[in-house]
Amino acid sequence: MTNKSSNYVNRGEGLANTSFEYVFPAIRGIQSGREYYVSMCPLKLIPKIFLFDDEELVPELRAQRILNKARVPDIANYIVKNRDSYVFSAITASVDGELRFQAVGSEVEASRVGALHIDMRARFIINDGQHRRAAIELALRQEPTLGDETIAVVLFLDRDLERSQQMFADLNRYAIRPSRSLGLLYDHRNDLSKIAKLVALRSTAFKDVVEMEKSTLSERSRKLFTLSAIYSGNAALLEGKEFPDLERAAARCIDFWDEVAKYIPEWGQVRTSKMTAGEVRRDFLHSYAIMLQALGATGNQLLRLPGASWKQRLKSLANIDWSRSNAKLWEGRALIGGRASKSSNNVTLTTNVIKKKVGLELSPDEQRIEHAFKRGRDGSAN
Repeated sequence: MTNKSSNYVNRGEGLANTSFEYVFPAIRGIQSGREYYVSMCPLKLIPKIFLFDDEELVPELRAQRILNKARVPDIANYIVKNRDSYVFSAITASVDGELRFQAVGSEVEASRVGALHIDMRARFIINDGQHRRAAIELALRQEPTLGDETIAVVLFLDRDLERSQQMFADLNRYAIRPSRSLGLLYDHRNDLSKIAKLVALRSTAFKDVVEMEKSTLSERSRKLFTLSAIYSGNAALLEGKEFPDLERAAARCIDFWDEVAKYIPEWGQVRTSKMTAGEVRRDFLHSYAIMLQALGATGNQLLRLPGASWKQRLKSLANIDWSRSNAKLWEGRALIGGRASKSSNNVTLTTNVIKKKVGLELSPDEQRIEHAFKRGRDGSAN
């Protein structure tokens, strides 16, 4: 992209003017009978050219959502920490100002390749990609050498606010965030993701009964666990621990979960077709994400015990009534109104049950949450 001074005719006033302009190498396309343009823009120019709507405006006068500033540092860190492999999709923007496309090639009229000239007084309003734009600006402060790299930009002529708002609605109408399990399956940067996949594929406890793509299971699903639930369980199990490599970390997890499975017979009965996964999920809670996380948190403390004494402690799991119908034990802990809940308090209250059963003491924070729960339950009973 270049800047240059150019004579042009202002279509609105019909007057000759001299103005500076942006010149983008571009490809011209047609959608719904309207021209649009695809170009490449250096990252260092993104913060200078592309603007946000005024966040103080009411929603009906804006053409995009308010920037979620909490997301920006995470995206910026993703760029900086993955200099050799980060990937960004195109930014889509509307141009509110004069533009003209100058085709190149022998057949000028039919050519789709050329130069897009845009008056430098024009405004570029982002319809899709405002968080990418803000993250690029932040990443450039940390790593200025990113400035010469490029991002694809799709440009439309901005007709009015209503059209820009409709573009935002249309661009986001069918956008569906991938499930957490699918995101973990395809994530090759996150060590815990890699460990979760190894555990799901190699452990006796989970082999052949893990849904690798979806994070929720239908009543008819033949799978008993989700990859995202195993990820949460392993994260709790390994928290604060260090291993020389992923293989050893995964082996430790497999050892733990295979030992746990010995005392939860329904897991094995699904693999041997004595029970269906749907029946187990309907009647029991031990395959739910909150339970795997609570079991992992318990295992984290058990694995600090000397030798193999942790395996002896796990035998007590056989004495836990995991039934969903056991509301006296699980309501307010793993269940809220009969439905599984994964809030941090619920995870802690569920972990407390398992820790007590295997003979572990509660931490001060766990004890505080336990006392508050019992006070609330006893008070509501009076």
